[in-house]
Amino acid sequence: MAELKITLKRSIIGRPLNQKETVKALGLKKINSSVVKTDSDVIKGMVRTVAHLVDVEEV
Repeated sequence: MAELKITLKRSIIGRPLNQKETVKALGLKKINSSVVKTDSDVIKGMVRTVAHLVDVEEV
């Protein structure tokens, strides 16, 4: 199964609550922090919600 490396590139300050909670649920805390998650529909949906704040690459 493929994996995705998700990196927070923009601040969550001033963002709507659902976007802040999505970033936290992905496990991202600070700008430039990264996590590796398995590629699933749930993760893709979360990434789509905050696509303007994160960079995603396949590992």
